[in-house]
Amino acid sequence: MTIPPRSMFIVQLIGTIIAGTVNIGGCVVAVIYCRNICQDQLLPPNSPWTCPGDRVFFDASVIWGLVGPKRIFGPLGNYQALNWFFLIGAFGPLLVWLLHRAFPSKKWIELINLPVLLGATAIMPPATSANFNCWVVIGTIFGYFVYRHRKTWWQRYNYVLSAALDAGVAFMAVLLYFSLTMNGTSISWWGADGEHCELALCPTAKGIVVDGCPVF
Repeated sequence: MTIPPRSMFIVQLIGTIIAGTVNIGGCVVAVIYCRNICQDQLLPPNSPWTCPGDRVFFDASVIWGLVGPKRIFGPLGNYQALNWFFLIGAFGPLLVWLLHRAFPSKKWIELINLPVLLGATAIMPPATSANFNCWVVIGTIFGYFVYRHRKTWWQRYNYVLSAALDAGVAFMAVLLYFSLTMNGTSISWWGADGEHCELALCPTAKGIVVDGCPVF
């Protein structure tokens, strides 16, 4: 990235120290001053202190420790077909290489990067379409057109642009928090009103009967 190793090390070291200090300090302040934090049944309605991240770790511990992968991805589970994707991921790059050898004049084939494509789709479910639209537009403009036609600019400023976009998201998150969520001034809109599908919370395991839900 044309950045001296010593400068990169210093920047990463300082950034890690600042990020770690702010994260731990924020957690300490939240635990001290937010009553009943992470306790859904004791919090007032629409409270933001429900700690959804903690539930993710709890669910993962139940899935892998209590239920076990055999009842999810094994012969006793409903997701056995997902195991085939290990083979797809292993042989996919080989297929791209063979296509490139067979059609060397097709320059677009060498641009296919399956680890990037598969890795990006792995994080798509928890994000909204707006996130990925911005990602595709910005990535295409600066990762393809600017790289191809303004490579000197790309070498000099692309890393700075990436850092600026990350910093902009962080500053905007702080601004939105203090301007829209303090003192009960939060905005209610469709994208933040929870799940809009009545069947989203229905069980998918076979034989489970819940009122208003289909039985598989």
